[in-house]
Amino acid sequence: MAPLMPTIESDLGITHGEAGSLFLLVSIGYSTALLGSGLLASRISHRKIIILSSITTGMALFAIALSRSWFEMRLGLIFLGISAGIYLPSGMATITSLINYKHWGKAIAIHELAPSLAFIAAPLLSEAFMKCCPWKGVFIIIGATSIIAGLFFAFFSRGGKFRGAVPNYRNISMLLSQRTFWIMTVLFSLAVAASIGVYSMLPLYLVAERGVERTLANTLIAFSRIPVLVVALIAGWVSDRIGPKLTIKCVLIFNGIMTIFLGMIPGNWVFLILFLQPMLSVCFFPAAFTVLSNIVPSQLRNLSISATVFFAYLMGAGLIPAVMGTLGELHSFALAIVLVGGLIFTSVILLRHLEISNGKESGKHS
Repeated sequence: MAPLMPTIESDLGITHGEAGSLFLLVSIGYSTALLGSGLLASRISHRKIIILSSITTGMALFAIALSRSWFEMRLGLIFLGISAGIYLPSGMATITSLINYKHWGKAIAIHELAPSLAFIAAPLLSEAFMKCCPWKGVFIIIGATSIIAGLFFAFFSRGGKFRGAVPNYRNISMLLSQRTFWIMTVLFSLAVAASIGVYSMLPLYLVAERGVERTLANTLIAFSRIPVLVVALIAGWVSDRIGPKLTIKCVLIFNGIMTIFLGMIPGNWVFLILFLQPMLSVCFFPAAFTVLSNIVPSQLRNLSISATVFFAYLMGAGLIPAVMGTLGELHSFALAIVLVGGLIFTSVILLRHLEISNGKESGKHS
């Protein structure tokens, strides 16, 4: 929604704070779905969950486009979060069941090309579609594409034909008792804030505070994600080569500094930082998912990922953008961005307590 936000704000007559709250609604639905994804995966296969997620995500986008009131739109956004939220644990469980452990980083990096491509496509598609239809029409077009993608997966995919472990007390307590899990939850939250959280507020920041024209802002934001694709192609190799811990450390330091600069650099220099800030963010996720998939037995991987991403998405993609929107309304977006950058940079100290063991399980799921 970020590229459409200046138009949505103007059309609905809402404030920056209310605009930020829209992302919080999606994250509430997303996080709720993550909590329930383990139970769902224990009853139906991961393959069916992936298909269900894609089709219902399209239906949610239709519901938002056809909403006739502010209340209906909010319900649609929560439904959108729920529909999208059930995917990731099943997607990651499917990938790691098919690929040998020593290639997890590379396989997950290929998977993570998707959000990197989405960061590029969203502003460009939004501007292209809004030349011939209102912002609600953009939701309808993307919704139809999501449904088609789900049907395509249903007919041509073969992976994910197994269920996850039941999220009972024993399995959950095994996960929550690990210090590595909680450290990764904090780091994951800040990594999501550095990518999705900051990205969500960038159009408003550039348009409302930096005086950049909306089309130019969305175009620059889209092109700034192109170098990320190149980095994404080698991110998994880097993680497998130097190890996930060092990879995560480099990403946090670089992202923290660049995010601080994004809020502080004056004039047109901000456009340079716009390209540098997201560059290494994609390297975090293959390394992080490798760690999360390795701290529990294979049948619990979907629980490990769903629990971590639950907290991370709620904080990094929901609460933090909402707070940034409020700070932007009360003071400035620049201050909000600098504070987020400071949190990311200082989180490196948590790596001292992060223990990562070598993978022991790599067999394919039969």
